[in-house]
Amino acid sequence: MTKELENTFLDGIELNKEKLHRICSVYATDRETTKDLFQEVLIAIWESMPNFKNKSSLGTWMFRVTLNVCLRFKDKNGKKQSKTMRMDSIMIANIKETEVDEVQNEQLISLRKCIKSLNEADRAVITLYLEELPYKEISNILGLTENTIAVKIKRIKSKLLNCINKKLW
Repeated sequence: MTKELENTFLDGIELNKEKLHRICSVYATDRETTKDLFQEVLIAIWESMPNFKNKSSLGTWMFRVTLNVCLRFKDKNGKKQSKTMRMDSIMIANIKETEVDEVQNEQLISLRKCIKSLNEADRAVITLYLEELPYKEISNILGLTENTIAVKIKRIKSKLLNCINKKLW
């Protein structure tokens, strides 16, 4: 690999590592699995760097690789994992525990559980949306139109609101 590609890789990882890690955490069941999955993502990105053609932004391309690795991981390991999952490994936002009061923490836990209950396609859409990616970038990553993304996000928000209300009340 050329020095230029290596620098592109390092710069891209530095800019996106927190987002990539949070995406991994949505598909993993615990912190150790999240770390392992994140390492697999880094390896996949590194190995695929020569195939990056600048047709999209580096970040968009990295998110696409990350989702593909996570979905393959989920398929490969889904049969092995039990039906119950520990929720302590999921991070929706970069919030320090000391910044969250008890009510907010309960709401955050409910949101995490509800996101985990979504189907794979909806989970991918809402994960990228929560990373504050624009609809256009989400559509490029997932290969859907911006209108489809907008409709999906509206429907997913409704599903999540219903789910959270059931869990909290």
